[in-house]
Amino acid sequence: MIPCLAELPPEIYSAILIQVPTEERQQVVLALSRAIPRSPVPLHHLFECICLRTAESVFHLYRRVCGCAEEVRWVKSFSLETWTVDADIVVNLLAILPHLSKITLFIGSNFAPEHLEEILTRPREDLRHLSLRFRPYVQKATYYQFLKGAYFDTSLHALSRWPAYNLHALSIVQDPLDPEIARMQHFAQPLVFFRLNSITTLICSPTFRTLPSLRLQIPSRQVAPFIFNSPGAAPALSMLDLSTCSIRPSDVETLVARFRNLRHLILDDCTIVRGESHEGEWIALGKMCALATVKAAKDREKKLKDWLETNAARIQARNEGTHQQTLSEPHGRRIRPGRRGLATATISLRESPPTETAPTVRRNTNVPRIRVVPASPTICSLSTTFNTHLRDERTVQAEFSQGWAEGLAQLNAVRKRMYQSWKNGVRVMHIMGGLDTEDGFMGLEDVGETAFVNVGGEHSFWPTPVLCLAGSNPGALHVDGCGHPDF
Repeated sequence: MIPCLAELPPEIYSAILIQVPTEERQQVVLALSRAIPRSPVPLHHLFECICLRTAESVFHLYRRVCGCAEEVRWVKSFSLETWTVDADIVVNLLAILPHLSKITLFIGSNFAPEHLEEILTRPREDLRHLSLRFRPYVQKATYYQFLKGAYFDTSLHALSRWPAYNLHALSIVQDPLDPEIARMQHFAQPLVFFRLNSITTLICSPTFRTLPSLRLQIPSRQVAPFIFNSPGAAPALSMLDLSTCSIRPSDVETLVARFRNLRHLILDDCTIVRGESHEGEWIALGKMCALATVKAAKDREKKLKDWLETNAARIQARNEGTHQQTLSEPHGRRIRPGRRGLATATISLRESPPTETAPTVRRNTNVPRIRVVPASPTICSLSTTFNTHLRDERTVQAEFSQGWAEGLAQLNAVRKRMYQSWKNGVRVMHIMGGLDTEDGFMGLEDVGETAFVNVGGEHSFWPTPVLCLAGSNPGALHVDGCGHPDF
């Protein structure tokens, strides 16, 4: 006799529920337990992935799991998707859920910086995904929190003090101000973070040493320099989303060059070209992406040369100063002890002998010549927003590919010249990265024959990065291989 649904063993229920998408599993388990209340439906699936969309549900969950150690251990993912909530209850609830692997928080006007700072003060070793979405207004824009200086900079500092846990993805998003609210009430974009240097503190922290994915969307703020200014920032970063930020074309070049493992760069709603309708803009962008490592190598080479010249000049000045001091010791009149008379002259009208001047520190141009070879491109996709009414998308794709090919040709030419210099005895080095400083030879390593094996050969051509112009609109048709679906 075939058993009915209510008579299935718990293992079968678990096998079925695992096939249900994670975001739907909670409601499916709840409906199943209500439809067949006497069946052995495993209730731990009800707590594995919790998504709360009302303020009342936050209070009910807190009452349910408070004091119940078994149910607390079941909770692995927590998502708060409501803008109006009692923030104190949220703080208390998260305090008794220490084993979360994923946290998503909607932070509205009821949240104060102290609430979020308290949530992030205690490090979470099991956390792999952290998403913070800020909306400092609900239906009506208000500046109350911001007029009293309530910014969330302290939350970034609290997160930067975490040890080097294996955090996989960090998402910090500020929702842009509704254009209708801005137009009707003449409100500018509210500030969530006052000083952007807190971003530098965060991205240089131990937490970011192994972080592969970062989404940082702060509307109309120039955040890129605070990300790439530090040489040792986020060495493992492979996916970066800076949508809605103020991004300049030079920022794109530096981002592609700075992060040696960067594969996907998402810049939706960012004006990275001056005029979408102008010819040549996308060619220049593609060429810039291909030649980004060339610019980085030249900059590093110049820093090394300046350091070598300054160091040589300092040593030369020290040696000259020691030599002059030895040859010309002062031989003045010995001053006899005793009381001086009032008529004793304190000045002399005789011509004073010429005094020795300090040796001038000169740049030593005889420092050894050292070249820095540019690294291979790593970028696989670039995503941004494009107005299809101005230009045909296929034309833009073709122009970007043309620029990439031209840039690659120049890159190969540079590497060939470096190879010839290396064979002629010139010292050639490459950038290793991962260090917090670029003083002297730090972060550099001598290259060998293997660094030039494929120069000019068939393997020296890197595929054109995928250019996705679909934007972040729901239901948009993305290009295969872009970074949108992975976030």
